Amino acid sequence: MHHRSRPTARALGAGAALSLAVALTLSASPALAAPPGPTAESDPVPGLVTGEGTAAPQLVTGLSEAAPGSPGEAARAHLAANPDRYRIDPGQLTELAVERTAEGRHTVRFQQFHGGVPVLGGQYLVRLVGEGAGQRVESVGGKYFTGLTAPTTPAVPAATLRRLALDSLTDPRARAGATVEDRGPVVLSGGAGRLAQHFTVRATDPVTRAPLVREVYVDATRGVIALAHDAQGPFQAEGAGAGAARAAAPAAPESATEPAAQPATGTAPDLLGRTVPVNIARQPDGSYRLVDLTRPATVSTYDGAGRDYREFGRLPADTLPVGSPGPDFPAATGASGASDAHLNAGTVYDFYRTRLGRDGLDGKGSPITSVVNVSNGGAPFPNASWDGQKMVYGNGDAKYRQFAAALDVAGHEMTHGVIQHTADLEYAGQSGAMNEALADYFGNAIEVTARGIAMTDPKAALLGESLCRTGTPEECANRRLDDRRTTVNDYLGAGLELDNGGVHLNSTIFAGALWDIRRTVDPLTADRLIYRALAEYLTPLDDFVDGRNAVLAAGRSLNLSRSELRSVAAAFDAHGIRAGWQSRIDTDSRPLLRGVAAPTGPAAGGGHWVMGNTNPNGQGGFILYTGSTTTPGTPTRLSPKDDRMHGWAATDGKSAVWLAIGPDATGTWGTEVLTRSLSGGPVRSLFQSSTQSPVSVQISGADIAFVVRDGESNRASVRLSHDGAPPVELPLPEGHAVSPFAGSSLSLKDGLLSWIETWTAGDATVQAPTVYSIATGRVGAQYAVSTPNGTDLPVLTSPTLAGGRLLWLQTAADPTSGRDAIRSGALDGSGVNDLLPADSSYSPAGMDFTATDQAVTFQHRGAKPSGGWSNAALPKLYQLPVTGGAPVRVSCNRGTQFHPAADQGTRVVWLDATPGRNDVVVRSQPARAC
Repeated sequence: MHHRSRPTARALGAGAALSLAVALTLSASPALAAPPGPTAESDPVPGLVTGEGTAAPQLVTGLSEAAPGSPGEAARAHLAANPDRYRIDPGQLTELAVERTAEGRHTVRFQQFHGGVPVLGGQYLVRLVGEGAGQRVESVGGKYFTGLTAPTTPAVPAATLRRLALDSLTDPRARAGATVEDRGPVVLSGGAGRLAQHFTVRATDPVTRAPLVREVYVDATRGVIALAHDAQGPFQAEGAGAGAARAAAPAAPESATEPAAQPATGTAPDLLGRTVPVNIARQPDGSYRLVDLTRPATVSTYDGAGRDYREFGRLPADTLPVGSPGPDFPAATGASGASDAHLNAGTVYDFYRTRLGRDGLDGKGSPITSVVNVSNGGAPFPNASWDGQKMVYGNGDAKYRQFAAALDVAGHEMTHGVIQHTADLEYAGQSGAMNEALADYFGNAIEVTARGIAMTDPKAALLGESLCRTGTPEECANRRLDDRRTTVNDYLGAGLELDNGGVHLNSTIFAGALWDIRRTVDPLTADRLIYRALAEYLTPLDDFVDGRNAVLAAGRSLNLSRSELRSVAAAFDAHGIRAGWQSRIDTDSRPLLRGVAAPTGPAAGGGHWVMGNTNPNGQGGFILYTGSTTTPGTPTRLSPKDDRMHGWAATDGKSAVWLAIGPDATGTWGTEVLTRSLSGGPVRSLFQSSTQSPVSVQISGADIAFVVRDGESNRASVRLSHDGAPPVELPLPEGHAVSPFAGSSLSLKDGLLSWIETWTAGDATVQAPTVYSIATGRVGAQYAVSTPNGTDLPVLTSPTLAGGRLLWLQTAADPTSGRDAIRSGALDGSGVNDLLPADSSYSPAGMDFTATDQAVTFQHRGAKPSGGWSNAALPKLYQLPVTGGAPVRVSCNRGTQFHPAADQGTRVVWLDATPGRNDVVVRSQPARAC
């Protein structure tokens, strides 16, 4: 048997739901009557798209209803006048922005609030055409979440919420130097909704030394992490944590240009040494700077001079735009990439201004700033990113030139700025992949337009192809928009720990459809079509199918012909972007529970599974369900009917024990340990506290054990309940403690209990997998591993009793390997061996590890393949005999497989992200080869 009992782990798990909209809104929506609109079956533009998890429609097109007055007032009045159509309370809407076009169109974007708190992803748009008395509503849509009743006042102390956000970093080495910024309250959608506190956590990866920037949402009523994902990353996909934070944008850079500076023209060498004309600013002292004053938006370029890019979250006071004593800039200006960045920024501005009618990235002509030639702590930084206010370009390395040199990369990064100020697509899963896809599309569209490259040129679809110092463009390109990938064949079911759920890895599926549109209709028409979809139709939590509908609806508003609209629809069809695509992906496992959005994984044992999940009617907290692992059937509710979050369970196949987190019947917030027979009967309480956190619950027959962690001291102790008696704390030797590391759980089996014990011995820290006999009250085995103080590795986690042995994970001594060994020790302390060494090609990475008396199952995460990620390379489950042997694949499902829970023999239950969502699935025998 096995459990998942880590309430501080990411709420959506290591492989969280790939569509945040699915993750946050799981309940069904009532049917709506369609408003007036086209009815022809051949019309590819939908007249009505119902919302998911809400009564408000996602999209209503084909309208032509009078709406006089200012755009904002007219839009609000229209929604108020049609309550049965939209099911919206206009009083909960705040005007966010009005998008105006030269054609006399106005799109009013509203932000939804609930009791004065913003709703994450809750944006509703009203599109109007005409002026004055002739103004009318053309279409309406977005995401407005009905039925929200969540409280708007936190029940959990602010200090506890902050600590929980920090605990989203499960590695204590990362937590040690982390900072936590409170971003304020937000309501997460889905049924009644959930009040959460939004934090930005910044840290450094202890293995790779790469920066980690995470957006963490902590449930402010129940005190658990509701959602966590990495912030917007860089141009190249390098896994979780790279890049600066979009949502945690620094303050706008202050212009260092004095008011008396005058526009001027000069020259500068580009990165290849060619002399090019540049727009510059003449300073009062007669010197010049790379500041372009000829456009409505001032364009300024700075040289980071090899400094760490983290220094430029806000421009340092001693930093000025690149300067020169005369109008002809020196060679260093080209070598740093500053000349190219300066020219490229102007080209991107001109594309949006002249081709699409947009005045700058924010649409208001605000300054455009680039910082070039930055490093990663003094090391090469072959990447680029948009940090929420400016472009940041790395200094390249032996393979790549300065990233500022590529116009398509500049267009890509600056388009992230446009997206931020329009649809603001959430940077995770499908919405994040569309964010990247739109940046890819416009990055390439800008380059081929400016360079006069024909759409038929094979190089037109390449992105970043000019960055390499050697090799062909095809070899160099980071992505290509003509790779013909489809959802059904190629969608990477990645978890949030890998590329934020595949924001880069899945982007070319959507970008490929957009690029095909540009190849089949007039390019200018395509650019205007896709820009209109971005600026006037898309909202933060939209997925691929929402994106398709947005582009088609934008096509109707642009008066595309029926033939052109069919071409647009055909492009999406060719890439498998149509409703229901997830159901067409083949799997070899049996689903037990579909569409899970829970804070942990399943538990299994004795032919049964247990799992917490959202309430299907959207009310209250999380419900604990149970069912058979061998016989199909409807899951049975195990937890009592209250509003708490029930989960983090364990089961021995006869009974279950779990945690209930949130306010109890008296309104007091806390955590309670509950147990109940799987066949029903009363729910018993074993422990309850509002100041201490029980974790890692375990059950075996008459014994129940768990760890209690004190929130102030971080001290962890083991509690044991035998045969229904109140739990008692097990005494440890003076100076000894249970490891506070998030993965150092308990294991309980047949009268034995195991944990990782720690203490200090001289100048070393000792970690010891420990076996304790409940009958004798004595330690039967302890395998001590000493680590000199100041040394991070190895770390020992996940003790597991199985097959008459004590198993555990032990990280490799090499901090760059990211691999663990599976170690096996005798229960009497007589010896230890490696069941799977850390240098094995199949060694595990992380804490997804479980075992029965016959088999050990673990998650293997391979290094990024040289040819790029594929479904085959995503984290997968492997199994080997508990006595040792060659690991084999548990399942051939394509997507990420995570949180395994061993049942009996070789049968395993796990969470599977293959279909673009998280399903609880099971297999009785390993697939072996795939």
